[in-house]
Amino acid sequence: MDFKIQVAELKDLAKADCDALLIVVGEGTRPEALGRALGSVLDQALQEGDLAFKAGRCLYLHRPAGVKASRVVFAAAGASTPKAFKAALSAALALLKGGGAQHLLVACALPGPLQAPHAQLLAPTVTEALYVYRHTKPSASAASKLRRVTLACPAAEQAAASQGLAVGEAVAEGVALARECANRPGNHCTPSDLAAEARRLGKAHGIDVKVLERKDVEKLGMGCFLAVAQGSRQALKFIVLQYRGAPKASAPLVLVGKGITFDTGGISIKPAAEMDEMKFDMGGAASVLGTFRAVAQLRPKLNLVGLIPACENMPGGAAVKPGDVVTSLSGQTVEILNTDAEGRLILCDALTFAERFKPAAVIDIATLTGACVVALGHHRSGLFSPDDALAAELDRAGQEALDPCWRMPLDEEYDEGLKSNFADMGNVGPRAGGAITAAMFLKRYTGKYPWAHLDIAGSAWKSGAAKGATGRPVPLLTQFLLGRSR
Repeated sequence: MDFKIQVAELKDLAKADCDALLIVVGEGTRPEALGRALGSVLDQALQEGDLAFKAGRCLYLHRPAGVKASRVVFAAAGASTPKAFKAALSAALALLKGGGAQHLLVACALPGPLQAPHAQLLAPTVTEALYVYRHTKPSASAASKLRRVTLACPAAEQAAASQGLAVGEAVAEGVALARECANRPGNHCTPSDLAAEARRLGKAHGIDVKVLERKDVEKLGMGCFLAVAQGSRQALKFIVLQYRGAPKASAPLVLVGKGITFDTGGISIKPAAEMDEMKFDMGGAASVLGTFRAVAQLRPKLNLVGLIPACENMPGGAAVKPGDVVTSLSGQTVEILNTDAEGRLILCDALTFAERFKPAAVIDIATLTGACVVALGHHRSGLFSPDDALAAELDRAGQEALDPCWRMPLDEEYDEGLKSNFADMGNVGPRAGGAITAAMFLKRYTGKYPWAHLDIAGSAWKSGAAKGATGRPVPLLTQFLLGRSR
């Protein structure tokens, strides 16, 4: 983050030493509790209709009388929940982020105490509002002048607020890393670049990182991963990260991230429209790196492994063809009916590789299917797991982190669609239920440990005028891991 964040006790907001004051208000807010100057302004604005306690409504004041801060924003929240608090922050920051404020003070005037979940959302919300991609666009607008953010709360609430801020700072750093990796074009984020990013992360934060090359992958027998990579001139990389925060005997959790740094579809080539967005097809890999960044800062008491199979999916004379049959690391054979269903091919070998760690659970994260976007849109990620307890944990973590998912079915009848006359399975099933049959394919490689699959094709990036990576599901994964470390 480019700004420092802290908690402070302030009894009189009108005298706060800052140049921007953001006050979140809503039903139950008592204007008189804000002091004479701010309370009278709020009361008058409500009476004259310039502000209402409705979600999304904001009022900006410049140099109001009797207030030390030169900029004041009242932001209305529709409720006192963390979700409503975050929405109010986002609306207010849209008014402030382009200005000259260097020190922002945030106060919550909603009914009830400020709790850790509210504070946890502050750093990620500010970071998201201020983010500017500059890696290949040095002409982008200047970065915000904001350098300090203070959360004002009573002394009795400071311990909870500080705890929430610490988690939020780490999540913000992780999301920022994931966004930055995913936003970079395919020629600036190759498999080798991803490996280099992992090594930088490891060196900076004491995480063990190993990168397996093609010869290593061939020796292991990862035939599915090799098949996807064989059409590209870019060298494949299999990245292994290990964080050790618990005794060696403690079974690790394993995160597996799809790292297709650019996906043309291969011989089953995609339409030209919006193919540029296929640089985001390594969103799963980016989220693994981002989660490790957050974990490295929080140092939870658990062991964590990250596996990232990284390559491009390209057409060409050496590319795998529809109808080719390859042998996975598990020994099962796969008929590649569609080369654009490549993500499950690189993941299945990584899921088999995960067995050697004797994991407590494995979660794979992948921008896997357009079918999941059709099913769930862009708000919730798809969650697939045959393990009810693991699915409930992930769902709860998503709700707490405001990074929600939705559990999808894995009925055995869907497995029928993967039958092949020439191999143990095909890599695609019928068009209907495509996200489910993709998960059923992965399920065939996960019988030796608890497993869940997150399809983030609808949540990892945005299209249109706001085109760019979101950094999801780093908040969900971090919340899940913190829950496991308690």
